[in-house]
Amino acid sequence: MENASHPLRRLLSHLKHHQLTVILASLCSILNKFWDLAPPILIGMAIDVVVQREESFLASYGYPDPNQQFLILVGITVIIWVLESLFEYWWGILWRNLAQTAQHELRMDAYNHIQNLEMQWFSEQSTGGLMSILNDDVNQLERFLDQGANDLLQLATTITVVGSIMFILAPEVALLAVIPVPIIVIGSFIFQRRIGVRYKKVREEVGELNSLLNNNLQGITTIKSFTAESRESERVGIASESYRDANRDAIRLSASFVPLIRMAILFAFTANMLVGGWMALDGELDVGAYAIIVFITQRLLWPLTRLGQTFDLYQRAMASTTRVLDLVDTDIGIVEGDKILSDIQGRIAFSELKFTYPGRESVLKDINFEIQEGTTVGLVGSTGSGKTTLTRLLMRFHDPLSGTLEIDGINIRDLKLESLRGAIALVSQNTTLFPGTVRENIAYGNPDATLEQIDYAAGIAEATIFISELPEGMETNIGEDGHKLSGGQRQRLAIARAVLKNAPILILDEATSNVDNETEAALQRSIEKISVGRTTLIIAHRLSTIRNADTIIVLDAGSISEVGNHDELILNNGIYSRLWAVQTGEVEK
Repeated sequence: MENASHPLRRLLSHLKHHQLTVILASLCSILNKFWDLAPPILIGMAIDVVVQREESFLASYGYPDPNQQFLILVGITVIIWVLESLFEYWWGILWRNLAQTAQHELRMDAYNHIQNLEMQWFSEQSTGGLMSILNDDVNQLERFLDQGANDLLQLATTITVVGSIMFILAPEVALLAVIPVPIIVIGSFIFQRRIGVRYKKVREEVGELNSLLNNNLQGITTIKSFTAESRESERVGIASESYRDANRDAIRLSASFVPLIRMAILFAFTANMLVGGWMALDGELDVGAYAIIVFITQRLLWPLTRLGQTFDLYQRAMASTTRVLDLVDTDIGIVEGDKILSDIQGRIAFSELKFTYPGRESVLKDINFEIQEGTTVGLVGSTGSGKTTLTRLLMRFHDPLSGTLEIDGINIRDLKLESLRGAIALVSQNTTLFPGTVRENIAYGNPDATLEQIDYAAGIAEATIFISELPEGMETNIGEDGHKLSGGQRQRLAIARAVLKNAPILILDEATSNVDNETEAALQRSIEKISVGRTTLIIAHRLSTIRNADTIIVLDAGSISEVGNHDELILNNGIYSRLWAVQTGEVEK
């Protein structure tokens, strides 16, 4: 859900628990710049001592000796430099640590929020786009807080302090110095609005590019198998070119800003030098005061040349802030209940269930059936008949359009998601493994498991032999998504993981579909072992996997077509009987 508030206001609201740090960092930035502006005044006072001697400004405070006056100036200079250095150290520490902390917190807030979003939301996003927000956009915020915030504060301090000094010394000259300031500031705001649109486009383009790169790296096997390297290189080139063009538009506008500011500064600086010089020659202005004005005018106007760079950094950060906080503010579609399952029996009831994915025809229509605790139910049907959707509804990855789903008589909408999903172990067709060791992957659902428990789970999954043959056994690092393992080995680890979770409800979604016959037989033995005493829901295209199920449910176009055990369905001469005949070779396909 997008928020219409200004990005900076949203960012400050999000970081309000760091309010004290922001105040201290801001104060250090201001005081650092305050002392940084003192040297031009000291130079003017030194010139005043040389010219006026016993009649200088310092002499009026009871120090008529010029030598003594210079000693005083040296002492003041040391104090000022020490103070300036201390406050520069402290603003550096405070702003940079705040930048790192804010970066960390925003990334974690965004990531944790993403994990709580429903699966339907993920189907509408690209992985590359999300990676762009979690990395590139969050990093843009870190860069702004690291340097840009300090630059803005110090610029405001410079204008305030220098303007005040100049108006005290020579109001006529001060007016000439400040004439360009409103022009520069107004121009900066106009620039800010125009550059903001361009940087929004830049962030969108980098998201598209990241998405394409991520997809291609994951699908490199397919690209190579179809010898499509040149085509994909061309696609990446087009996306990269779009990103470059978006940056070019922003750079063109950004680069033009500083030269325009320099022209405005040139007018103010030369006018001050000329008018102030005439006043000094006519005796209307002390030489020391004139020196202060010349030096301090440069200190006032020169930082304005960085205004474009600072606004550039600011706009990049605000464009990124919008993307990050829009993600954080996205409404969560699945609202969990407050009940907790206890003493779980594993009885599951589907009542009048209807579901459809957005933009598609109805997937499930009036599904009604009950699974008794401790029994095994097989789900059979053609691709798209709604088998996997049923299991996704059971785990509340989606909510049905109507109807109810109950476990032990409790509507799953009333349950805490952790309690619901903690009661279910899922082994899917597409096994996801994580970078780390074999042991860590088996223990993923039960991180506190002992090595004996992990070994037992591996044994049930018939994974012990292949694990023992790995270079470091259980401590072997299996690489990103387990790419160092075969499909059958990956599935055995997934089954071991489910065994170790020891959940009362087990879902097997095409768990043996991508393996050879020998591996399938081994996995089938494992499934039979872990199904004992659990409510088990098995989705399978290979009917041999669910032949011994207590009940088999045949889905057809989102509705229940047949229900029974294997023998009953064979005699029924329906869809199941025909599928069995095809798979056993009793009839031609």
